[in-house]
Amino acid sequence: MSDRPFSVLGIQQIAVGGEDKNRLRNLWVDTLGLELDGNYRSESENVDEDIAFLGAGVFKVEVDLMQPIDPDKSPRVQSPALNHVGLWVDDLPAAVDWLSEQGMRFTPGGIRKGASGYDVCFVHPKGNQAFPLCGEGVLIELVQAPLEVIEALCQSMD
Repeated sequence: MSDRPFSVLGIQQIAVGGEDKNRLRNLWVDTLGLELDGNYRSESENVDEDIAFLGAGVFKVEVDLMQPIDPDKSPRVQSPALNHVGLWVDDLPAAVDWLSEQGMRFTPGGIRKGASGYDVCFVHPKGNQAFPLCGEGVLIELVQAPLEVIEALCQSMD
């Protein structure tokens, strides 16, 4: 796989789900000290989330604290509790094209703007016959890194 036309640079985010984001905020923000930075709500994604951060600058990692708008509807953002992991990539369109050619299954929706304003695409947690490569039980969000993140993370890898 040395012809991969993109690089995974680092962790952009983790998303933690629960029935009550206030309990999550109590743990992650009030107890552990992460900084609360905003919120996001989407009926179509069945999510009401608070966005917290740890770290600083281009090394800042987002921690999404998610609860379902309707716990009986899909997607069930509260199950599993570690909902997904977001990875910075340096060339999202190239990554999606190449991974698709390798047989990677993506969730419906393709590349789109994510809650933080970056272009994103999700690797499906389960494969199928047509697309056997998958997240092996984990939803993985590929996130287009902005230029300053690409430069800083590439320098830190040297």
